[in-house]
Amino acid sequence: MTLLETIEGPEDLRGLDAAAMEQLAAEIRSFLITHVSATGGHLGPNLGVVELTLAVHRVFDSPQDSIVFDTGHQSYVHKLVTGRQDFDTLRQEGGLAGYPSRAESEHDIVESSHASSSLSWADGISRGYALTGQDDRHTVAVIGDGALTGGMAWEAVNNIASDRDRKVVIVVNDNGRSYAPTVGGFANHLRELQASVQQGVDAVRTDRRYEQTLAKAKRLLTSSGHLGQAVYRGLHGMKQGIKDVVVQQGIFEDLGMKYVGPVDGHDLAAMEQALTNARNFGGPVIVHAITEKGHGYLPARLDANDQFHSVPVIDPTTGKPTSTASARSWTHVFRDEIAAIADEREDIVGITGAMLIPMGLQKMQTAHPQRVVDVGIAEQHALTMAAGMAFSGLHPVVGLYATFLNRGFDQLLMDVALHHAGVTVVLDRAGVTGPDGPSHHGMWDLALLQIVPGLHLAAPRDEATMVEELREAVAVSDAPTVVRYPKGAVGAPLPALERLSGGVDVLARNGEASGKGVDHRDVLIVGVGAMCVTALDVSERLAAHGVSSTVVDPRWVLPVPQAVVEQAATHRIVVVIEDGVRAGGIGSLIRQEMRAQGVDTALNEVGLPTEFLEHASREQILQHTGLTAQRIAQDTLASVLGTKVPYARPVAEDAAQFTVPRSGEQPREGR
Repeated sequence: MTLLETIEGPEDLRGLDAAAMEQLAAEIRSFLITHVSATGGHLGPNLGVVELTLAVHRVFDSPQDSIVFDTGHQSYVHKLVTGRQDFDTLRQEGGLAGYPSRAESEHDIVESSHASSSLSWADGISRGYALTGQDDRHTVAVIGDGALTGGMAWEAVNNIASDRDRKVVIVVNDNGRSYAPTVGGFANHLRELQASVQQGVDAVRTDRRYEQTLAKAKRLLTSSGHLGQAVYRGLHGMKQGIKDVVVQQGIFEDLGMKYVGPVDGHDLAAMEQALTNARNFGGPVIVHAITEKGHGYLPARLDANDQFHSVPVIDPTTGKPTSTASARSWTHVFRDEIAAIADEREDIVGITGAMLIPMGLQKMQTAHPQRVVDVGIAEQHALTMAAGMAFSGLHPVVGLYATFLNRGFDQLLMDVALHHAGVTVVLDRAGVTGPDGPSHHGMWDLALLQIVPGLHLAAPRDEATMVEELREAVAVSDAPTVVRYPKGAVGAPLPALERLSGGVDVLARNGEASGKGVDHRDVLIVGVGAMCVTALDVSERLAAHGVSSTVVDPRWVLPVPQAVVEQAATHRIVVVIEDGVRAGGIGSLIRQEMRAQGVDTALNEVGLPTEFLEHASREQILQHTGLTAQRIAQDTLASVLGTKVPYARPVAEDAAQFTVPRSGEQPREGR
């Protein structure tokens, strides 16, 4: 039995001596390399926080003391020492989540994996403890330097620092990176701090007697008339000058918060001492730990892109993927095309939020380094900055994961759309993303974006339409445009039979047309983006049961193209298939537009439920939520046969039954 196998909870760590702790740290690293290599997951960040996490659990008493991780992808070590060592199905259906999960353990608090929120959680938890008399409980937030580029973190620091008795310890895990190297003025400040000398100063400054002595001296001197006040000002200035020579803590102390560090985050004894000093102080303290992402694993350390931030299944010896993707990914298509567009147009600028390589903007940056801006983890700032760039005559292209658009929605609405700014937002990993779980699914964008006035949204179905729609998007100069696409490989080309007015593509017509004087079919299937593949499959399944259908791809789903409404009027039922939430989705919007034009064809919205979907593969999630061709075809067939709502209207007898009513004309009654 290994030492790790004897650890069932944090209390088991406290009886180990220094040698045993070093052995445990080594075993944890070996465990992570072996198991995460086999399943895929966030390897580099967790290798970098082994000693830091062990020290936190040795000094603080979880769950009596609350430990919050930001963003949570570095919580694997925390899981191991809190009784969760079955990593064989990590991030797989029914297995351990890749982020903290309240369902797994009482030691997990914050499940959201969006960055920069942990300090607000810590502020709220610690404030609640203070208000309810739970003065014996500490709150610890572990936050990376990358997450500190997000403004929300500093809003929280501002509030935490205002209460000198709040028992909050902020552990800054400073590895100089988020996904890629951390950018911005704050990152520069941390680098300066890393070069400073600290030694025993922290132990003195985090002793309450130090604070009490200073406070007493201040009271005596400032109450002793003008001479005493002058002496105090001189001594205080000298203290500040000496302190700034010893350690450049600047910004933290200016906010009124004690600063401890920098500390070697891989030195267990040093980390424990720093955390003990911080805990004993009894007020808000920042502990600045210097760590190395991928520490102890040479392949990760040598990876210049992201030091194995997140890996697929790899060979643990070499760090090389065990299989290579043969198909082009959606991200690669965007990468190549935006670089080509930037070569052609000098007004095109790229904006990313700490995700240059994951979003595919690195090729453009290489060719045009001054025209790609990494703002850090700051989506709100990115979108408002984009509005400003548009005002100055540029056309910004903002690259985000779809789930992170939520954070910049207000800025998209009030800064970009309200001002008719020509800004293109590119959303990668839209829809169901799979193993990263509820906070990473990009399933909310379609419902959110349809309420933004004047916004145009494209959902490409294959590589050709991706290229086409991206170019159409950056050609719009007086309104926001959005191009969204899923995670993973681009499928086979899906050529159109015909392009209708407004750019709507007809992908298939299956089954025999019927009706007098009109070419109509039973079912109009509207596929949104990547769901066009499913739409075509549904159409073929219906044809096998004698039900005719037409499959269309609107290409631009916002605003609703007129041709979609016209097609809806010539079918018995409409089925809209999308990989966003059904509530307020594209299906709902098409229904509203149909009703506004007097088209009463029944419509069935097929999409995701308004639920937080747990981690599993994309295919498993689509199966569980009913977004499969088999299930959709079964439900549609039942509607056509009149055994399930929404009921398809009766078979047409003449062409007049299938026309869009003219303005002022009453709609025809359906079934």
